[in-house]
Parts: sequence; C-alpha cells; structure tokens
Amino acid sequence: MSKVRVMSFGMTLDGFSAGTDQSLENPLGVSGPEIMEPFFHTHAFKVMVGRGEGEKGIDNAMFEESFKNVGANILGRNMFGPVRGPWPDEAWRGWWGDNPPYHTPVFVLTHHPRASLTMQGGTVFHFVTDGIHAALERAREVADGRDVRIGGGVSTVRQYLQARLIDELHISVRPVLLGAGENLFQGMDLRALGYQCHKSVAGERATHVFLHKIPVL
Repeated sequence: MSKVRVMSFGMTLDGFSAGTDQSLENPLGVSGPEIMEPFFHTHAFKVMVGRGEGEKGIDNAMFEESFKNVGANILGRNMFGPVRGPWPDEAWRGWWGDNPPYHTPVFVLTHHPRASLTMQGGTVFHFVTDGIHAALERAREVADGRDVRIGGGVSTVRQYLQARLIDELHISVRPVLLGAGENLFQGMDLRALGYQCHKSVAGERATHVFLHKIPVL
C-alpha cells in the first residue's frame, strides 16, 4: 500500500536538520553539510553525483533504500533553491543540474506560481501554491500506487508531521552538535501526534532511527 515517507533525513544530536543562512554558497545552511556527512561517503551518493565509487556499508544501504518504490516527491521551496519571493524569471532550475536525482514528478510548495519544469531523467517540477494537502493529493495521483517521499526541508517535514500525514520517518542522527539552525522537532509532541520509534540501526557515521505512525483504531 502506498505510504508517505521521509527517508534519510539528517539530524544532529542537538536536533538540527539544517544550518543557518541558506544561500547559493551554502545550500544546506552554514555548517549544514555536517548533517549529511554520513551519506556523502556512500557508494550510492558518489555514483549519483558522478564521483566514482564509495563505501557500501550500512549507511549506503539506508541511502539506497530511500529511493525504492518512490513514485513522487514533495519539496519545500527552499529545497528547490535560494530564490525568495516572486520568481524574477525561470533561470533557476534547481541545485542539481539538468538531471536531478528524483526521476519522478516533484511537487514544490511555494506561494508564487510558476510553470512546470521538465528536466532530464524523468524529473518534472510542479509548483504548488495551494498548500500541503493539495500537493499530497496531486503526488498520490501520479505516484500510481507507489510511495510519496517528503524530501524536506525542515519546515515542510514539520508541517506534514503536525498534520499527521507522514506514515514513516527515517532520521539519520549524526553524532555532532550544530548549535544553531532549523530544529526538526522543537515544540512538537510526536507521541501525542501518534508516532513511535520502532527501530534503530547503527551505521558507520550515523544512527538510523525509524518512526512510524500508529494506526487509529
């Protein structure tokens, strides 16, 4: 059955999943790359970005799993790029070049309309201006029974969690302290929202923690 999933989402020990001051020079925010460091060494990531071979341990297996059975993706606008406010033009086409890693339809949450953008490899960015529920409905329609992945950023994941729309959440906990940034769970009572931890796996550079939503009887 189709699920709504967050996969391979990085977090530091002090709860941050993005650094401060995201910009063209710092896509993940200041010190943000430290959060995703476990995956940068994996074979799957290196192949994806054309950097040869990498490690094939547990972290790699977790990263590979996050792309399986995904029929559509949802991103916040900050995950698509650093442009703010109304789109000045359509020159910005994402962080990933002409062939982004999604290879599915991608629904980008934004307050400002923009025409859909077709990229190489099957990725098509659609810009959704009427909220998280509308984006999820459209994503489910095109996913054709496969899963919908909520790719971030932090604000987007928080909105879907607070609406209790995420079925499974895989957090890659990195043993570092960031000190400042965007905190994934701050002020959120996940237990009251019906989530519980059902598995944790120690990887080479991170501990992989899996939460799932408890069905309402």
